[in-house]
Amino acid sequence: MHRRRSALSVTAVALLAATPLLTGCGSDAHPGAAAVVDGDKITVSQVQAQARGVRAAQSESEDADQLIKGTGRLSRSTLNSMIFDKVLARAAKDAGVSASRSDVQRIREQAEKAAGGADRLREMWLQQYSIGPDQLEGTLRNQVLMDKLAKSLGADRTTPEGQEKVVGALRKASESMGIDVNPRFGTWNDEQVLLDTVQEPWLQPEQQAPRQS
Repeated sequence: MHRRRSALSVTAVALLAATPLLTGCGSDAHPGAAAVVDGDKITVSQVQAQARGVRAAQSESEDADQLIKGTGRLSRSTLNSMIFDKVLARAAKDAGVSASRSDVQRIREQAEKAAGGADRLREMWLQQYSIGPDQLEGTLRNQVLMDKLAKSLGADRTTPEGQEKVVGALRKASESMGIDVNPRFGTWNDEQVLLDTVQEPWLQPEQQAPRQS
């Protein structure tokens, strides 16, 4: 959700013109939905609960005021991540790859070692990516899926060509899922694989701890 250079950058891909998909998720067709992804609802309450978890963690940080001020559109970026999680899961399934518990544990150990401990990792990801402690496991799982997806495609994510291969797989999955977003949150752009109201692309934290800026 926020700043790193060697992670997958959706905006590195040339963007094509996209027609906004103005839908009725907030209408009687999908009451209470923030989005409908492949027929499954992501409810407004689910988005709000996850955002509250991040806010609670931010409020306990030494940099609370700065963190809260810098994430004023947290509900939208939270929904963006929740939708992207589902798109990545579909792309990984289509590629025949998955993340085992041991895979996640391995990458957790690597990340914690690089960060200087579990507490330091949680604080760094909260500060730089607005990832709350309860989202850490899912974020690590996504990292495994992203790595395996890239490998299955023969893609080197450190190169523009490799990034384009991975984005192509994500885009294909996104287009197949009929993503329908409540207009209050914006519209989902299959080409960019993100909400059009989210200014920063979704960036997957690396196995190593992110560098402090």
